[in-house]
Amino acid sequence: MTKANIILIIADDMGYGDFGVFNNQISCTPHLDALVDEGITLTQHYSAAPVCAPARAALMTGRYPHRTGSIDTLEARGLDRLRLDEITLADVLRGAGYATGLVGKWHNGALDSRYHPRARGFDEFVGFQGGWNPYYRYRLDRNGAIEYGNREQYLTDVFSDAAIDFVERHSSEPFFLQLAYNAPHFPLEAPDAITRKYNELGLAIGTSLIYAMIEVMDAGIGRINERLGQLGIADNTIVIFTSDNGPALGEWNGMSQRRWNCDFNGGKGNTYEGGIRVPLIMRWLDGLEGGARIDDMAHFTDWLPTLLNLAGIDKPDDLALDGIDISPVLRGEGEGVYPQRFWQWNRYTPVGSCNAAMRDGDWKLLRPQIREAMQVSSLDTALDHAIKYMPEHFDDMLRDPEPTRQIPEPPPALLFNLADDPLELQDLAAQNPQRVSAMESALADWFADVTAL
Repeated sequence: MTKANIILIIADDMGYGDFGVFNNQISCTPHLDALVDEGITLTQHYSAAPVCAPARAALMTGRYPHRTGSIDTLEARGLDRLRLDEITLADVLRGAGYATGLVGKWHNGALDSRYHPRARGFDEFVGFQGGWNPYYRYRLDRNGAIEYGNREQYLTDVFSDAAIDFVERHSSEPFFLQLAYNAPHFPLEAPDAITRKYNELGLAIGTSLIYAMIEVMDAGIGRINERLGQLGIADNTIVIFTSDNGPALGEWNGMSQRRWNCDFNGGKGNTYEGGIRVPLIMRWLDGLEGGARIDDMAHFTDWLPTLLNLAGIDKPDDLALDGIDISPVLRGEGEGVYPQRFWQWNRYTPVGSCNAAMRDGDWKLLRPQIREAMQVSSLDTALDHAIKYMPEHFDDMLRDPEPTRQIPEPPPALLFNLADDPLELQDLAAQNPQRVSAMESALADWFADVTAL
């Protein structure tokens, strides 16, 4: 049998509640809804981090983000950079004869050609290297040639067109396409006619823009699926749709981004379920039975070994992974495996007691955010914006010392039983001191391990 093609679609800041099929059709996502019907839906699927760059690094390497060097989103400081000795999924698939392409957002290294996607396993790149990009006045890297938006073309459509072009040119050979849309990440920009439709339903302007951004992305996914069928390769193409982290729910330019996300607690930036539990829809008509809902836990680090197994490719012997192969779970073969899983993220150098979590079976321990560890200096904020528009003006990343911080004692850990309380409404720490102590110790050991040089 011909090796399966792989299309890994990553939305940016999208939650389960953004699908029409999950939000009572408030948003219009007919093509994603069709993937739910035709494929496999994972209901307990987790990102590796509540923000973009660390999550993407883990997805690409099968390793916790702290190990990879990608610990934060600030590309001007190089904190998003994927270490040069890390092996990516694209590296392995290209070595096995796959044509590899990245369309869209990278966010795992900028300002240095060694970190460019074409140096990290991708034959082709059409996108941007940083954390976000305007949708009309965009700056686009097309295999090294820079082009700028004309205020008429919408970037999401540009990415869908580039994905279709890649598929057409490589339809006679196995290919891996990572299609990393930046929708619905800010800046909140969308075609007026689509936005107006949601606004007329009574939705706030921020929510209307977000749903419009998602609708355009959904239409592009529909066009890609249609082309796969026309080329006769739809059945043997693994199509995966996920999001890098949970939805952003704060304000942007005075517009609220708050919307329904299945009532999960939290959102982008924190380690409550709303920040790290993300959609995963998967369809492979030749290899997996569709129309299934799987409640077993899965994690971003699991996809590198799982996709290699599904493609019939051996994992390199020297590749030390944190993820496991979940293909038996996807095939419905036996009980799922539930290893302990861990999360932690703050700004600049990691602080293990801040914004961290671990899951052990149904139990989840959560260390809340420490405000002083979550703040970004005004200089870094300004640089982070400037680099999006004018990366050619930067010769190197900022190498000044990090801002000085005084980190206070952390607040007490929280404990939830997600089987009984998936919305994390009832803290059970006081009733389970021994469990809390054991899980805190395991979390501390994990943090020491992943941050060790």
